Amino acid sequence: MEKVLRIGIPKGSLQEATFALFRKAGYEFRMSSGRSYHPNVNDPELEPLLIRPQEIPRYIEQGILDAGLTGKDWIEDNGSDVHEVAELAYSKATHNPIRIVLAAKNGSDIHTAADLQGKSIATEYVRLTERYLAQHQVTAKVEFSWGACEVKVPELADAIVVNTETGSSLRAHDLKIIDTLLTSTTRLVVNQLAWNDEWKRSKIENLAMLLQGALNAEQLVGLKMNVARRDLASVTAILPALKNPTISPLSTEDWVALEIIVADYTVRDLLPKLKRAGAEGIVEYPLNKVIY
Repeated sequence: MEKVLRIGIPKGSLQEATFALFRKAGYEFRMSSGRSYHPNVNDPELEPLLIRPQEIPRYIEQGILDAGLTGKDWIEDNGSDVHEVAELAYSKATHNPIRIVLAAKNGSDIHTAADLQGKSIATEYVRLTERYLAQHQVTAKVEFSWGACEVKVPELADAIVVNTETGSSLRAHDLKIIDTLLTSTTRLVVNQLAWNDEWKRSKIENLAMLLQGALNAEQLVGLKMNVARRDLASVTAILPALKNPTISPLSTEDWVALEIIVADYTVRDLLPKLKRAGAEGIVEYPLNKVIY
């Protein structure tokens, strides 16, 4: 029997970021058409289904999918019983977590959860919002919204519960954040039946390792350089090493080759220091995967 792992890939705002992450991990997805829900992938052991992240936890729990990538927010909203394999901290614009927030119009009389009593709230996160209201012992009307919640305040709703990555959309609509219900990142999850299958478990663990390795590499670069032995101590003293640097002898006995992995944001300040300390032939190169 052919062994295949059925995996849900989030359709929508997270789609391109997910494809890019898989590409760095060694998996190339190709769409046969703009409307296709079955992208092709260069691994015959994967059967991907492109689907809204809101639905992925439910289909995994039901066994329709073996595994998938979705937000912690949708797992919590669905209340799905799934096994979390890995947290993959990426989103559509940044590597920051998204926040599920309660927001209202600037200048409104809503300042705390208690001020929602008798009010209306528009959201995609109906169950999450209802649980939040129950925790605060507040009765309010929660209406499901197919996105674009920001435009509904204050004419169609008194407040909204939405996800935000940067807060720019809320500011653009003159909205203020009242409270944060949840901080969410993307998770790789699997149903218990698939997790108990030896082959599927190994496949999903390998996939998790490669995806995490690709994420680790995104904010790191490699540096190579040649250093005279007399300058080696002064050069290594300023290196912010992931681990100790790799030092290899060169054909000229008085020189060594040094290689190190560093955070990419440190390079602009580090390179001039390395040069002044005696490093030569400095080369910076990108990384695809870093597995700790």
